[in-house]
Amino acid sequence: MRRHLAAAATATATAASLTLLLAPGVRAADAAANPYERGPAPTQASVEALRGPYAVSQTTVSSLSATGFGGGTIYYPTSTADGTFGAVVISPGFTAYESSIAWLGPRLASQGFVVFTIDTLTTLDQPDSRGRQLLAALDHLTQRSPVRSRVDAGRLGVMGHSMGGGGSLEAAKSRPSLKAAVPLTGWNTDKTWPEIKTPTLVIGADGDTVAPVATHSEPFYENLPNSLDKAYLELNGATHFTPNTSNTTIAKYSIAWLKRFVDDDTRYEQFLCPLPRPSLTIEEYRGSCPLGS
Repeated sequence: MRRHLAAAATATATAASLTLLLAPGVRAADAAANPYERGPAPTQASVEALRGPYAVSQTTVSSLSATGFGGGTIYYPTSTADGTFGAVVISPGFTAYESSIAWLGPRLASQGFVVFTIDTLTTLDQPDSRGRQLLAALDHLTQRSPVRSRVDAGRLGVMGHSMGGGGSLEAAKSRPSLKAAVPLTGWNTDKTWPEIKTPTLVIGADGDTVAPVATHSEPFYENLPNSLDKAYLELNGATHFTPNTSNTTIAKYSIAWLKRFVDDDTRYEQFLCPLPRPSLTIEEYRGSCPLGS
């Protein structure tokens, strides 16, 4: 009898220890089903917060040590307790520098990603060049960077503003293995993307006069394959340059999209499906619900 009681106590202690090791809100069954989940169960407040549950460190990549792009800054969760993380590289737009999209670095990294905000080779580089540079930066991140051991090279995404947004579409076209793309008020002369196999969230702005949604973001979205997981978010009361400053709506839906498709974390579907309704910050939202088809 004592042996049975001892065995039961050991099993209970083991289960309790396992539970303590898991992030708050993550059940053992969930962790077993998806080993890529990172962080506690999300809430409206958590995805809108300026910082997520992870403390963040950063390291600079000099342009002298970069090949195929202009250097940048890597933001990453400080703790190694959760293993590797998915990663995303972000490009600035035409005539702009890394500083224009730097706010996204710590904000996304604190939610459980390695984030690389980059400079391009020149500020005048076109979308096709920026697409190649995004991929070169991903390769640097996973193969040469000092944090490469923290990155899961099979779970990568791209983002970019303006011509960098157009570049994120070019990168997804060139590398179908990418898990997510998020063009922010993107600009590109190419409007059709039937080759893209990467789940893509297109973010436009209703007041954009540089890359008007009618001739850029909307055609980008409409000409992605209908079989693709895709969404179109049009910001309300926004301009072409809204992505250059901290913006809760951009952050919230980018985080949800990256979590869903880079981390395969279905806990974030609640923010994407049912489709968000128009609001003070959302002019329009379209999407292919249900996700993960």
